[in-house]
Formats: sequence, C-alpha cells, structure tokens
Amino acid sequence: MNTPIRIDDLDREILNTLMNDARTPYAEMAKRFNVSPATVHVRVEKMRAANIITGTEVVVNPKLLGYDVCCFIGINLNAARDYHSALAKLNALDEVVEAYYTTGAYNIFVKLMCKSIEELQYVLIDKLQAIDEVQSTETLISLQNPINRNVKP
Repeated sequence: MNTPIRIDDLDREILNTLMNDARTPYAEMAKRFNVSPATVHVRVEKMRAANIITGTEVVVNPKLLGYDVCCFIGINLNAARDYHSALAKLNALDEVVEAYYTTGAYNIFVKLMCKSIEELQYVLIDKLQAIDEVQSTETLISLQNPINRNVKP
C-alpha cells in the first residue's frame, strides 16, 4: 500500500495552481507565493520524483469532438482468472476511456465514450460482449457530469 507523502502549504498551493492551469509559469507562482522561481522548480521536481505529479495532460471537450454518449458498464467475468486477459482486450477498445477492478456487483467497471447510441450498441454487441471472458454486462448511460474534479492536495 502506498504511504501518503507529506507536503506542506507551499506544495499544496503549487499543486492547486498547476491543477487549474499546468502552463502557469514558475516565475508567476513565485511572485504569488513570495518565493523564488528556483524554489517553485525544486518543489515541482520533488513532487515529480515522489510521483505526486505523474504528468501533464491536455483536457479535451469530448462533446466538441462528437462524443455525445458517455456510459458506464459493469462487467461480470466468467472467472476471476479471466481478469488480465479481459483487461487487455478492453484496453484495445478505443471507446473504453477508463477501467476499474472492483468489488461488489461487477468484476470490472468501465467508462465508454461513443459518438451515438447506434455506435454504443455496436460497441456493446460486436466488441465488448464478444470478449470470451465477459459473462454479462450492465450499461448505465450518463445524462450529465455535474461534478468533475481532481482530489484536493
């Protein structure tokens, strides 16, 4: 199990700033927090080395790219030993954007993005349910995503 790494208030301020806009210059943060740009740089590198910061990414608006259908699918596998091979096959599907190994009603819970209900139907029948390791699925279509945020540092 990962042990949480201790960070101080300056680290939290830097993280919050970068989470809001990863392109914020170190010099701008330094002025805002009354420290030197080198201090900000050292703090960021320390958090990278500790894997608190694991990368930067461009966040796109899926709707503007034509992805109008977001759904979540609970997947039951034939057997627990099927997890790794099923996960490899799910990873090969471009429509699967997130996957979780879960307890409870499903073995795997995935998030899919599709351009239409027709595409979702095709993905479900011809791709996802065609995976030999998949015993059954349950699909939940998302109507909206009113909360979408990172954890607070």
